[in-house]
Amino acid sequence: MWETANGVILRVTKLTETSSIVRWSTAEFGIIDTVAKGARRSNSRFAGKIDLFFSAELGWQRAKSGRLHYLRECAVADFREGLRRNYPTTLLAGYCCGLLDQVSEPEHAQPELHDLLMRALNHLQEAGASLRAMHHYERELARLHGVGRGAGDAVIELAEFGAGLPQLRTELLERLRQT
Repeated sequence: MWETANGVILRVTKLTETSSIVRWSTAEFGIIDTVAKGARRSNSRFAGKIDLFFSAELGWQRAKSGRLHYLRECAVADFREGLRRNYPTTLLAGYCCGLLDQVSEPEHAQPELHDLLMRALNHLQEAGASLRAMHHYERELARLHGVGRGAGDAVIELAEFGAGLPQLRTELLERLRQT
């Protein structure tokens, strides 16, 4: 069965010498994993289309069993070049993707979480990284998960909910405090 959606690439992992696993955030299907066969070849149909933070329309074929589906097509809608203009901005964009991935259930549609990620990446692309942007994203993600409303810190409750925070948060905080 073929599916299509608009998604944002959260992670790209080497699978074989020629293939990659691409993790996507989509509004309709939540977090999904696809295999991009041959994507690491220079003459691949996916060449230049698979990289972190890219927004694309993707088409995939569901796996008969398991959660690793087959990527069939990918048409990039936004390359998000602005996220690569400086390291703190790239780091914060990666943190946003990693945190969403960590606290989300695979293949469980949560359009409000995908929308939050899209708004965060668009903001970072325009305005760059800041502590305020990072804390706002964490608070909103906690709110959407129904945690962080008490007297405690939202990020602590979010960490407990998602069994920790991405490791790059410490480096990110250092970099953002320097700016």
